[in-house]
This record gives sequence, C-alpha cells and structure tokens, in this order.
Amino acid sequence: MALPPSDPGAAPRAEELPDTGARHKLTTFTGLAALSLDAMASVAYGPEAIVLVLAAAGGHGLGFTLPVTVAIAVLLAVLVASYRQVIAAFPDGGGSYAVARTHIGRRTSLVAAASLVLDYVLNVAVAVTAGVAALTSAFPGLYDDRLWLCLGVLALVTAVNLRGIVDSARAFVVPTAVFIGSILALIVVGLFRSAPVSTEAAAGHASVLADNATTVGALLLLKAFAAGCSALTGVEAIANAVPSFRSPAVRRAQRAEVALGALLGVMLIGLSVLISRFGLQPVEGVTVLAQLADASFGHDLAFYVVQFATMVLLALSANTSFGGLPVLLKLLARDNYLPHVFGLKADRQVHRHGVLTLAAVSAALLVFSGGDTNTLVPLFAIGVFVGFTIAQAGMVVHWRGSRGRGWAGKAVLNGAGALLTGVSAVVVTATKFHDGAWLVVVALPLLVAGFACVHRAYARIGERLEVGRVPEPPHRDRSLVVVPVSSLTRLTSEALTAAVSLGDEVRAVTVCHPDPEDRVRTEALERDWALWNPGVPLVRVTSDRRTVGRPVASYVRDLTAVDPGVRITVLIPEVEPAHMWQRPLQNQQGAVVAHAVRHETDAVICRLRFRLLDPPRRYTATQPVHDRCAGRH
Repeated sequence: MALPPSDPGAAPRAEELPDTGARHKLTTFTGLAALSLDAMASVAYGPEAIVLVLAAAGGHGLGFTLPVTVAIAVLLAVLVASYRQVIAAFPDGGGSYAVARTHIGRRTSLVAAASLVLDYVLNVAVAVTAGVAALTSAFPGLYDDRLWLCLGVLALVTAVNLRGIVDSARAFVVPTAVFIGSILALIVVGLFRSAPVSTEAAAGHASVLADNATTVGALLLLKAFAAGCSALTGVEAIANAVPSFRSPAVRRAQRAEVALGALLGVMLIGLSVLISRFGLQPVEGVTVLAQLADASFGHDLAFYVVQFATMVLLALSANTSFGGLPVLLKLLARDNYLPHVFGLKADRQVHRHGVLTLAAVSAALLVFSGGDTNTLVPLFAIGVFVGFTIAQAGMVVHWRGSRGRGWAGKAVLNGAGALLTGVSAVVVTATKFHDGAWLVVVALPLLVAGFACVHRAYARIGERLEVGRVPEPPHRDRSLVVVPVSSLTRLTSEALTAAVSLGDEVRAVTVCHPDPEDRVRTEALERDWALWNPGVPLVRVTSDRRTVGRPVASYVRDLTAVDPGVRITVLIPEVEPAHMWQRPLQNQQGAVVAHAVRHETDAVICRLRFRLLDPPRRYTATQPVHDRCAGRH
C-alpha cells in the first residue's frame, strides 16, 4: 500500500489551515500600505521614463506622453483584472509561479519564480538607492555617505518586517497616505491652473531635449511604452502574498488589488495630463514630478511636502519585496525547489529566513553598486515583465480549460496582455542589454538551474527515506551505548546512569595518546575505575594523534563491522555552565566528539547536559533537556 506523495518538511497549504493569528495578518487597507509601495513609488519615475524617451523626438515627441500613458493604463487595467482572477484561483499566493506550475509546466514555472525573485531583490536595491538619492539631492553634503545611508535604510526596513507584516504595514500607512494625498492634490490643483505657477525648480537647468530630433515612429513609441511600464512593477505583489491577508483572504486581496490599480491609474494619467497641459520639458538634475509640484503648488511648503513624501516612499517601497518574496520562497520550499527552512514561520507569522536572505542579498547589491541608482536601474523591471507574460499566458490556458461563463472574452483579454508585456520584456531587454541587463539574462537561467538542483537533491533524499510509502514496522535491536570519558567525576557517574538506562550494554571509552604524561593519566584512570567498579568496562583506545573525536568514531566503526545488527548510541556527557560568561571556560571536547561521530558513523548521538546550577542542585537524568539527543539515520 502506498501513501499519497507528501513531504514531511514542507509547509501545509493555506486552505488546509484555520486563519490563526489574525492579528498578525493584513486587512484590505493595511495590505494596500504593505504591498503597494513599489507600485505607488513608480509614479515618481514612470512618467519621467516616458518623457525621457520621447524627448529624442523633441517637443513634438512630448505630445505623445498622454497617449502612451493611456496605453499603459489600459495594460494596467488588464493586469489588475488578471491578477484578481489569479488571487481567486491561487489563494496560496505565488502569482505567476503558481499559475505556470498549474497550467503551463514545471520549467516555465521556475522561470517565472526566478524572474520574480530577481525583480524583488532588485526592487529593494533600486528603491533604497532612489530614496537616498532624493535625500542627497536635498542635502548634497551626505552624498559621500550614500552607501551607509542605503544600508541603514535597508536595516530599518528589515527590522520592521521581522516584527511582522502587520507592523510594517502600520509603520508605513502614514507615509503612503501622505504620498497619495499629495499626488492627488497636485493633480486636482494642477487641473485648475491654466499655466505653471512657478518654474523655479527647473530654472538654470539644461534641457535634455534632443538637438537633432528624430521622427516619432513606432519604434520610439514602443520604447516609450516599455520604459513607462516600469510603473507597473509591484502590481503582482498582492497576488503573491494572498496568505498574508486575514480571512476571507481572497476577497480582501482582490479589493486591495483593485484599489491599487485604480489609484495607480488615476495618478499616472493625471500626471501625464499635467505634463501636456503645462508643456513641461525634462531637464537635467530635476525630476518631472518636482517640476509638476512646482507648477501646481508653487515653490512653497506644499512643494517640499511632495518632495519629502516622494523621498520617503521611494526608500520604503522596498517593503513590497519583503511582503511578497518570503511567501514565494515558502511556496518554492514547499515544492522542494528551495531549502525547507524557507517554509518556517516565526511567532508573528514572519518567514524570517526569507526576510533575512532578501536583506543579505540586497545589501550585497548595494555594496556592489556603491549605492548608485544608475548602476541598478538597467537591471530593473525585466524580471517583472517576464512574470507578467507567463501569468497572462497561464491564465489563457486556465480559461480554455475551465470554459466558464464569458471565458472567451477573458482569454482574449489575458492573451492581449501577454502579448503586450512580452513585447515590452523583449524591448526593455534589448535596449538595456549593454547597460547591464545582460546580468539578468545570465542570472535567470542560473537561478532556474539552482532550483532544479535543489529539487533533485530532495528527490534523492525522499527516495532514500521512502517518502510516500508505508515503512516497515519498528522492531527492537540489541543496543550498545558508548560513553567517552576522560576522568572519574560526578559527570561520569551521571553519564553511566543514563547509559545503562538506555542500552542493553554499556562501554566506557577513554582515548590514550603516546606521550608519557597521557599514559600516566590513563593508567591512573584505569586503577581508579577498577576500585570504583561501576559494572561498566573501560576500554582504552590508543591514538597517535592529539585528537579525541576520530579515535572514538573509529572505535564505533569497528564495533559496527564486528556486529552489524547492533544499534550503537554514543552518549556524550557535557557540562552546562550556570552563566553565559562561563562558556569559554569549557574545552568543547564534547562538540569535537559529536562532530566526528556524526560525520564518520551512523551511530545515534546523545548529548547529556549536566547543569551547574547556582546554588548547586542535583541533576536528574530524566529531566527534559533541550537538544538532549540528536539522531542520525
């Protein structure tokens, strides 16, 4: 008889569990604050990316800013509608990875997962460097310290997320609300202006309009569209983190997704309308958003509120990755593509290992780039386009298979979205390849190969452990307990008492080295042992080298060779000091013996802790002790 395939180390699926720890999960509002920062922050650079591309065609090219933005908003609507369906179909989260795994195939799902991992990691690095760049623009004296500032911001965001996603959402609600409110106010006020109130922000800065303007052709519009699609990064984050929401998680996540799409669409189109209304031109050293704030509000307090809110939100938009990536890593671990440790949760529903790994890799990227945004931007957004395309294509397959009401229209919608995002992925990769995008092209297959390697390793482990099969019934073997000793103390007595309680036969082993001093010590121990007469034989093991672990392991191997049917346990007595400062006073021989036995034999290892209590109190051998025994199979 065979059991259903399972993995004892994998995390259960979300729908199999009650909604425990609801206070550590997200509502629609806090979910928007925790998982939308990346998308919201893209308002600061999405319209500017479009304008910078169209500037190659001069002032005439800037006239196409609004049509390109509207096309991006249409794609945004398609993505939001698609990810609402993804949320409903895959409540465990995982986004494009989950869709591809179910509807397209294993290899494609790994490509989707790898693209999401790269995008999330790069998002953290880009967000932090962009936020610090805004800070150093306001305070140039901090420019030389930008790397340390980046690492400080990363440490802050990491620390908040280690307290739980709800705490991070609460911490970022105010900055998110201030940013959204300031941008919406900028748009509303700007719509009532017939001309810019102020142009002080751009005064004295050189225009970046091309002197030899090119014609506005399809390729230029396509490049502008692809560049502006960077504003869509983060749209998938909510679908990736559905299990982080309170019950009913699907409904709350869908509401958050729609709210994100609506806010992002309104802000993108509104800013583009103002760009056309005021006839703004991109200039060196001043962002388009700063010019719009200057034009709408004037160069006063409201202008600086917009700048400060933008700076804070850019820096904190890294939080989106901390909300989405750990959930994705958990799903990969559940499917045996990553170590199972990524599936573990801390008390506050935090995937701590995923958070710390993301922080470590992001810190390495920051150090590599020196905290420079321009070094990282060419690598950004390629991964998310790949994920978008795979998710949309997978949903087309989903609709064809389900054939529910209106399935054809939904499939056409997703198919069009897949085509648009796929073209964008190709265009962005091609245009930014020599600027560093080749690193992503190389890293993506390497990451997929790494996932496959981990999966093969778990498959071999599962085969050896016969996972999914009914094991043989347990049976009793003759047991032999080996106790390493070096002197005759109360610790030795406690160890032998525990050993005779565990095994059918007990042997004490002492290691003797060839130097005269050690031989004298061993002979004295043997004389004292004979006088004590504990009923346990003392075996002398001779070693030419000044080591303890390997001679004991060699003795255990010899016992196994003589009697393969015997179950050998090595019981290692150790002193547990009463205070932390006393730990360095120990010789660590127990750890050395355990290491050698674990790596060179199949014996079971028991580490008996003798606690030095203050005031002294008799240790009871049956008292539960943390990590008393560690077995190896």
